[in-house]
Amino acid sequence: MVTVIVAVVLTVVGLAAVFFQPQAIDLLQSIGLPADIQRQLVAWMQDRTVAWAALAASPILLIVGSLVRFI
Repeated sequence: MVTVIVAVVLTVVGLAAVFFQPQAIDLLQSIGLPADIQRQLVAWMQDRTVAWAALAASPILLIVGSLVRFI
């Protein structure tokens, strides 16, 4: 059950970062993270590294979660 919830969250984060990139970056900047962490996350989001990683990790997590019990 936990893997399904995490996979859905990763899918939503990935889709938001791909299709709503400017709004996601504005949301990230308004959170109030330290400047160096915020700068690195914004750079990853502009390269869409985070988005594609989240979208790739979601089905992988579902597959692993369905094969391994109690995860």
